[in-house]
Order: sequence, then C-alpha cells, then structure tokens
Amino acid sequence: MKSFLPLIAGAATALLATAAFAQAPAADYPSKPVTLITPFAAGSGPDAVLRLVSDKLGRLWNQRVVVDNKPGGGGFIAIDQARRAAPDGYTLLQLDSEHIAALPHLYKSRNFVTLQHFDPVASLFRTPFFVAVPTDSKWKNMTDLVAAAKAGPVSYGSWGVGSPGHLGAQQLEALTGVQMQHVPYREVSQLFANVGSGEVPWSFASIPSSQGIYKAGKLRYIAIAAPKRIPQMPEVPTMAEAGGPASLEVSSFVSLLTPKGVSPAVKAKINADVAKVIADPEIRARFDTFAFEPLAWSPEEIRRQAEAKSKVYGELVRRGNISLE
Repeated sequence: MKSFLPLIAGAATALLATAAFAQAPAADYPSKPVTLITPFAAGSGPDAVLRLVSDKLGRLWNQRVVVDNKPGGGGFIAIDQARRAAPDGYTLLQLDSEHIAALPHLYKSRNFVTLQHFDPVASLFRTPFFVAVPTDSKWKNMTDLVAAAKAGPVSYGSWGVGSPGHLGAQQLEALTGVQMQHVPYREVSQLFANVGSGEVPWSFASIPSSQGIYKAGKLRYIAIAAPKRIPQMPEVPTMAEAGGPASLEVSSFVSLLTPKGVSPAVKAKINADVAKVIADPEIRARFDTFAFEPLAWSPEEIRRQAEAKSKVYGELVRRGNISLE
C-alpha cells in the first residue's frame, strides 16, 4: 500500500500544478504580443477604430498589439485564419454583426455558424445608416422614395450582397410592399461616387464611408434608419419622421471574438480592458467624428444582439432568395 503513496502524492501535485497553470494566464495575460485579425480593409472605419484600440491596449498591457488586415472572401479569409489560431487569447478576431449573424444564412452549403466556432469577448461600437440620395434628387423624404418605388422601377446600391445596405433595403421592401433592383458594388468609394452622380438613385450609407462625397456637396441624407436623430447630423430626420416605416432600424455593431476554448478568466480580462480603452476620451472623440456609438456590452449581450439580428436576417435572406454560394 505504501508503494502507491508517492504515486498518489505525485498525481495530486500534478493536478495542483495544472490548475495553477490554467489560472495563471488570466493574471499574467498578456505575456506576449497579441494579434487582432480583421476582415476590413486598411483605412476603413472599423480598421481605424481597431488601430486606435490596439494602440491603447498595447500601452495598457505593455505588449505589442498587432492589427492584421485580411479582407476578401466575404470575411472568410480572416475567419479561417483566426480559426486556426490557438485558443489562448493571443489571437482576437474583429467582426461586424453581419459576419456573425448573416453569414450562416448567406453561405448555406458551408454549414458555418460563426458563434459555434467563436465566442464574443468584447464590443467596440455600433454605427447607424442613413438613406443617401444625389443632392439634386427630387426625393425630399422617404415618402417620396417609397412612392417612386411603387410607381415604377427603382434601383439602389450597396457595398455588397448581404451587406447591411442590401439587407436594410430588403427590410424596407418587406415593410412597404415595394420591390427594387439591387446594384451591388465591390468598392464603397465607387458606390457613393455613383450615387452622387445620379447613376444610382439611393443607397444606405454610414458617415465615414460617404462623408467625402457628402462634403463635396453631391449627397443628401434624407433619413437616418434609427429611432432617434444623432448629434452629428441633427438636421437629418428619423425614418419615421421622414415618412418611412417607424420599425425600420438599420445598424451594424462591431465586436471582438476569440476562438472557442479560451479560458473564462482571460476572456473576462479582455472584456474589461477593452471597455476601459473604449472609454478613453481620444477614442470617444474619434467615434464622434464617425457617428459610432461606443458599446460596453457583456459577451452574453453581444450574443443576444447577434441572435436577434440572425432571426431578422434569416427571414430577409429567405424572402429575397439571397445567396453567396
């Protein structure tokens, strides 16, 4: 019997060491550089925010925090790279709500559900979308736009199939009983240049993506697809005030996720530290210029919001027979 005692003691020591190791990363995290993978192109609004956040996190953590842009493939280039990373908290993935909630409906054959492979860990911001028309458009409000769509063929542009601009227009169609022709663009800059020139009658638009054409005097915003006006554009009426469907809200939120398997303690630290960084006055000032709403959601709230969007997007994708296969 005595001969087994050293083995039992050794096993107990090993278990204690394993438990200590499992808990250590939260206290020591991060002890090496952290990589933030993003599907957004360099220079885009989400990329600009991520670089600010990475700089602040690097100072807080006293570690390098590197942004790795992997645009293209509908987001799957970035997603696939992040999926291959070790689940240790040293690789984070920036995604918007459409990558989380719409991709599973748009790529049915892939059988890919984002939140089956990744866990939400921290929220960054939410952006509202405006209805943009050429400055010389005869449409003054949403009543005019919907009436035109009921009277004859009307087209609209977006920055891609399955984008918030596309799905938001699908929702507008469903709520008003109209049908419009979707014109998807590969380049956001070309989309708003064409809206400004009148080649495309209208599009949903965020401030950072359309502000250049707007400041050049070629675009007007006739409504914001939100329940209230925003301070950056107080003169732009809400969807309801402009005569559109009051329930139509078009927005996108951006979050950080980790591959499945990261310890709860490490995820909690990332969430707390990102929330601290998002509260920084410099980042808040940059958010204001973009009309980005800072968010400090828990991982559970991110998941709840994503699931709500997924339900809406699933219905819109089925209704419009939309696919990216």
